[in-house]
Amino acid sequence: MLRDVLNRTASQFDVAIGAAIFHRSARARVSSSESLGHAERMRVLREITAVYDRPEHYLPDGGFFAAPGPIAPRVEPVRPLRGGEVVDWYWPSAFALHAADVAGRYLCHEENRTAAARLFLHGGSPRPAVLLLHGYRAGQWAIEERVWPIPWLFAKGFDVVLPVLPFHAVRAPRRSPPLFPGSDPRVTNEGFRQAVLDLRALGRHLLDRGAPHLGVMGMSLGGYTAALLATVEGRLSFAVPMIPLASIALLVKSLGRLVGTPEEQRAQFEALEGAYRPVSPLARAPRLDPGRVLVVAAEGDRITPIDHARWLAQHFGSPLQVFHGGHILQFGRAEAFRAVGRMLGRLGLFTG
Repeated sequence: MLRDVLNRTASQFDVAIGAAIFHRSARARVSSSESLGHAERMRVLREITAVYDRPEHYLPDGGFFAAPGPIAPRVEPVRPLRGGEVVDWYWPSAFALHAADVAGRYLCHEENRTAAARLFLHGGSPRPAVLLLHGYRAGQWAIEERVWPIPWLFAKGFDVVLPVLPFHAVRAPRRSPPLFPGSDPRVTNEGFRQAVLDLRALGRHLLDRGAPHLGVMGMSLGGYTAALLATVEGRLSFAVPMIPLASIALLVKSLGRLVGTPEEQRAQFEALEGAYRPVSPLARAPRLDPGRVLVVAAEGDRITPIDHARWLAQHFGSPLQVFHGGHILQFGRAEAFRAVGRMLGRLGLFTG
């Protein structure tokens, strides 16, 4: 009974917070692609799909997700840490657009050209490293340090890394909704391409400097990105998408952003699925064995409902761990992290 009460409370909170996060003013809708009618939307989506949804984009080593080059991060000390230190890394994001027609909007923001991460590093030789990916409108390190169980992971022997996704936190050009993800599928697709490039560059740098293993966890938007990374980067040792998004088109539909008759809305949904397909983890083959992936969902989640997690678990052939609570009020998250701990222990990745 208590679990049901907590789930209902968390669900109601998600609905209220979700309405605030995803609200778009009438002025914003007029100035975006959401102002287009059905016929114009379908025309634009067909053009976008023709650019992005190409067979060669789904090859394991295809050119859509470019292989990262080496990086040499600028290191800025933050504070000492018992047994190690906290530092910030910055490096140029060597990103090139696939669709040049969004260059004016995408490349003009200087802040986003520099990738960034905060690291909790042990002294001595490098340890296994885990990337913790934040959600939409998040990524502020002071907040992320409280969202994630960093002391537990650090004590278990991991070097812990908090990367910043494109157009968020220190990479955000202004105080407004992030450009990525956005209402234009081209910008969203390019944002995921940049995110994957930056994360692969960071991860490979950690491996090259001696980390014996590299894993990724992510929440919400970060859960989607973690799942996507697990279909692109073959050097990952594990992946944990938590309260993840799995379908951008379904999120658009749930937010009431489709227009016209029910038949027209179904056509727009299918067209959106095609436009986003090359950055969908559900459309790409996993690069990890099922036993190295754990998908985590919240029973009362109303922002990324549990079906998203089920689809990802089915795609990866991995277990699904469910905890009580919601997207924001994660009442039972301790049981979820215990399940993560069991997987990491079984894989022999704990060194602490």
